[in-house]
Amino acid sequence: MLDVCLLGTAGMMPQPNRWLTALMTRYNGRSLLIDCGEGTQIAMREAGLSPNPIGIICFTHYHADHISGLPGLLLSMGNSDRREPVTMIGPKGLERVVTSLRVIAPELPFDIRFIELQDEEEHLVIDGYHITAYRVRHNVICYGYTIDIPRDGRFNVQAAKELGLPVQMWNLLQKGNTVTWEGREYTPDQVMGPPRRGIRVAYCTDTRPLDSIAEHAHRADLFICEGMYAEKDKLSKAKQYRHMTFYEAARLARDAEAKELWLTHFSPSLVGAKHYLQEVKKIFANASLGEDGRMVELDFQEDEA
Repeated sequence: MLDVCLLGTAGMMPQPNRWLTALMTRYNGRSLLIDCGEGTQIAMREAGLSPNPIGIICFTHYHADHISGLPGLLLSMGNSDRREPVTMIGPKGLERVVTSLRVIAPELPFDIRFIELQDEEEHLVIDGYHITAYRVRHNVICYGYTIDIPRDGRFNVQAAKELGLPVQMWNLLQKGNTVTWEGREYTPDQVMGPPRRGIRVAYCTDTRPLDSIAEHAHRADLFICEGMYAEKDKLSKAKQYRHMTFYEAARLARDAEAKELWLTHFSPSLVGAKHYLQEVKKIFANASLGEDGRMVELDFQEDEA
């Protein structure tokens, strides 16, 4: 099971009831954060979440509304007795940017490990999270992220019995280990079925729409995508500043065959966002507005291969 909490949904500047951009996920006791806008640690407290388990922090890019909350968050993590290293992922220049921000948070009881993204697409596996970072189109270098929680195939008890393997060997094979019994080697593929559908969360903000976004959000259980503007006369502004409209995000969700779309990163000028949803739903029916503190538990689906 993967817990998802949308901590902040405002773009550019915080608004009443909307902190700046941040998303938190929890899996097997390990938390992952994407972006850390101003107020993130406050939003976390309001949602009843602790900063202590955060082991991974991903950054889409280095505009202030996506990273300005980092120094305070790091201090809160230190004050919560965090001692394990924290891995930070982001575009080239990450260590320089974070080091600059840490002028006001110089002493921490944990190490920071930096992974600077250089390629158009990169894949990482950390703390059970399978992370895909891919380049999008903003006015600075920016990445979208897809978080996958894979799921192994079913253990074939009959196959294990036919091979004559004792029960004590089964768990090792289920965990991906090769075992030796009575002088013969056995591998997991001999007793495991094909991988089953896992859990996928796609997160993308501060970009123009691209086919690659829909590809990386393919069949996502949850697609969280920026909808900077809802007014149709703001399309030219979206193009100028390399952002998206509600309707462009909805088309990406439709093309991706995502299960659900949460819109986020709203412009400070946007008033009455819910009044635009009817038109959005004509494009993608299961679309809704992201709200600060909105949570969902995503579980593996037993009825899908």
